[in-house]
Amino acid sequence: MTPSPLPYHLGCPSWSENAWRDYLYPADSRTHDFLGLYCQVFNAVEGNTTFYARPAATTVERWAQVMPADFRFTAKFPREVSHCDDLRGQLESAADFTRLMAPLGARVAPYWLQLPASFGPGRLAELSQFIEQVGVPLAVEVRHDAFFARGEEERALNRLLLAHDVERICLDPRALFSCTSRSPEVLHAQSKKPKVPPRPAAFSDTPQVRFIGHPELAANEPFLTPWVDKLAEWIEAGRRPYIFLHTADNYLAAALAQRFHQRLMARLPGLAALPELPRAPEIEQLDLL
Repeated sequence: MTPSPLPYHLGCPSWSENAWRDYLYPADSRTHDFLGLYCQVFNAVEGNTTFYARPAATTVERWAQVMPADFRFTAKFPREVSHCDDLRGQLESAADFTRLMAPLGARVAPYWLQLPASFGPGRLAELSQFIEQVGVPLAVEVRHDAFFARGEEERALNRLLLAHDVERICLDPRALFSCTSRSPEVLHAQSKKPKVPPRPAAFSDTPQVRFIGHPELAANEPFLTPWVDKLAEWIEAGRRPYIFLHTADNYLAAALAQRFHQRLMARLPGLAALPELPRAPEIEQLDLL
């Protein structure tokens, strides 16, 4: 079973969440079956794990056997590439990574380059050369304050990306930072995510959005609504956007993604529902509405 074709890509930060047996995966599912189950519901996933460690070649081969051809895996370049002194000196390391991921073919599209907050306007020449030479579809996430100041430095970044059809990944952490809980999970997530304003951008046909949600599903509604409208607008314009939804500990990330799709179905009549996995009868689905 595979999801009905959708006009956009929807997913979560990962597929390996044991806690999703509570509401998404069958209660008796095995960990090594999670990817196959995930691919039956969602058609994309963030490649967060590749930022921290390169997978073994055998692991990538196994992923290639499980992921459908139209699935998308936005693999992040490892941090030794993105968080280095000069991007131009990491082009060979980046090439090694793309060769490692080659068995996935077009399913890795785009690759993500997540730059640190220290990467500022003075390094745009590095970024320009990296984009020109890396040789793969690319999307870039920036975190330096100057790139959110609506000044010439931000415009220079946008011009660079637009000229090369490279998407500017839009991170929206507002729902997370609206949470006043002092739970360790929330505090940890707030300490790790940059508190930046969202910058919706469509520099190609595949805009990229990361929505960092509130741990209470209902509290996300006012923050989700603008994204429902924006993705509908992009889809109606013939683009194929990507959106990935997180929560503080990602226990409810899949539920939030399902909730988003239900909202989008109401906005775009005729949009297919997400498939539902077989559930053990004693496990009740979370209330998604």
